[in-house]
Amino acid sequence: MGAYIFRRLLLIIPTLFGIMVMNFALVQFVPGGPIEQIIAQIEGGGDVFGGFSGAGGSPASELETQGAGGDSQYAGARGLPPEFIEKLEKEFGFDKPPLERFIGMMWNYMRLDFGESYFRSISVMDLVIEKMPVSISLGLWSTLIAYIVSIPLGIRKAVKDGSAFDTWTSGAIIVAYAIPGFLFAILLLVLFAGGSYWQIFPLRGLVSDNWESLSWPSRIADYFWHITLPVLASTISAFATLTLLTKNSFLDEIKKHYVMTARAKGLSERAVLYGHVFRNAMLIVIAGFPTVFIGVFFSGSLIIETIFSLDGLGRLGFEAAVARDYPVIFGTLFVFGLMGLLVGILSDLMYVFVDPRIDFEKREG
Repeated sequence: MGAYIFRRLLLIIPTLFGIMVMNFALVQFVPGGPIEQIIAQIEGGGDVFGGFSGAGGSPASELETQGAGGDSQYAGARGLPPEFIEKLEKEFGFDKPPLERFIGMMWNYMRLDFGESYFRSISVMDLVIEKMPVSISLGLWSTLIAYIVSIPLGIRKAVKDGSAFDTWTSGAIIVAYAIPGFLFAILLLVLFAGGSYWQIFPLRGLVSDNWESLSWPSRIADYFWHITLPVLASTISAFATLTLLTKNSFLDEIKKHYVMTARAKGLSERAVLYGHVFRNAMLIVIAGFPTVFIGVFFSGSLIIETIFSLDGLGRLGFEAAVARDYPVIFGTLFVFGLMGLLVGILSDLMYVFVDPRIDFEKREG
């Protein structure tokens, strides 16, 4: 197993490098880079997500004290001093060819230096850490609730296959799966957050404004009070896949010969189900937990975060993409890509932990 893990770790290097090359090359052909964003913000009087709205010392604020004149290669830069454009290019590193910029970026990433956001005056890692509590809350609790509900429900549906219970629960699951998460989130707001009916849960935020002054029991209660509706909205569609996967896995195992042998020996149905079938049937479900959690955590539901006014990684990624904040885009891509590849190895280890008979080295041979 050690040799297999070592080979998988070595494979991370070319895989991650390929991910970064493809995305970096793709970005070169996308119109509207960060300099164009700043020019549009200056001439339009707006701001790029609050980043350059009169921030002292920024290139945008410095421009306001300069005279107009000169030409520029950037569309919409009429009347802007060429020396200012050159200063922007140098500050952002666009005075260098793409290959040199890519090599420098990867060298910095290898030293865990992910740079600073173009528009927020904060390092990429500090920005990710700042947004992480929201994404961890949504990802962790949504995944745990989905597993806690779906596994027992899937087992029950397998045992009661074809019964009235199986039929009506399947209908309920399909309906829940068909409801878009954002629509369910709006419904929750209307019903329970003061929309038109009850004011039970708060409308926005992860915690209350006075959270720091609360006692620890009150802090915990306040935290769960705030995340109840967002977690429900992000979990509703996760039940279907996991429940049906659990049910089908159990049905496949129940029909095998070793189950009939165990029953012939006089074992109770409970002993057969949880002593023999459970480990084999839950192999895919349990071993896939790290991948499922990381997927939910990284993806970050932009719509859910927006509806409930939560500032997480979903909104961070969207705003960075719109503003062409390349350090945030590529820094988070590198970190999350690396973690995703490591979690893939962890998933393989979970397979071996759940079922020691699995040997990836023999399968590769």
